[in-house]
Amino acid sequence: MTPGPTRIRFVHAFSAAGILLLLAPCIAGAGGMKAMAEIKGCTDDSIAGTATLVEQVTPEGIKEVTVEMKVRGLADGKHAVHIHENAACVPCGAAGGHHDPGPFGESRPDSAGNDMPARDINHPYHMGDLINIEVKNGKGHMKHTTNRVTLSPGRLTILDENGSAFIIHTQVDTYCDEETDLKKGCAGGSRDACGIIQLVKD
Repeated sequence: MTPGPTRIRFVHAFSAAGILLLLAPCIAGAGGMKAMAEIKGCTDDSIAGTATLVEQVTPEGIKEVTVEMKVRGLADGKHAVHIHENAACVPCGAAGGHHDPGPFGESRPDSAGNDMPARDINHPYHMGDLINIEVKNGKGHMKHTTNRVTLSPGRLTILDENGSAFIIHTQVDTYCDEETDLKKGCAGGSRDACGIIQLVKD
């Protein structure tokens, strides 16, 4: 007997539910590491916020980190956000360049001057390069998932011996879409805020 439409719908629903149940332990159980950062203004005390980072593992075994950031006090508009290579915020320049553990990239696209472009043509492909945060009426929110970094140990971890910090820049990141050397300010310019990334222990 050929199954009717109702039975077909039931079988499809049951199959989908079963697949989700099978995949759930892979997605939730294989990762689960968490970190957070308290965002503070570099020179403006009215800038404040928080960022959370959650690592998960896909069914294919790829580690991903979801970053969610909420901040207030920044000027309206888009601001560049990057994970920088040192867990230091005093002064904000102590955070160093963009997190990029690979052997070839230079991590300071902000080193460009008025007459001399930066040699760092790896931006926006540093491991710590994220999307812009958009601020409206003084409040900004950004949520982004990246597979360029991890919280767990490994070559891409941002919790290495130097640690890491978020930097929010004054200007938008245009992602430096240049053919050769990078122009001044294309990666966000000066630094408005910083937050040291710290592991959250259960």
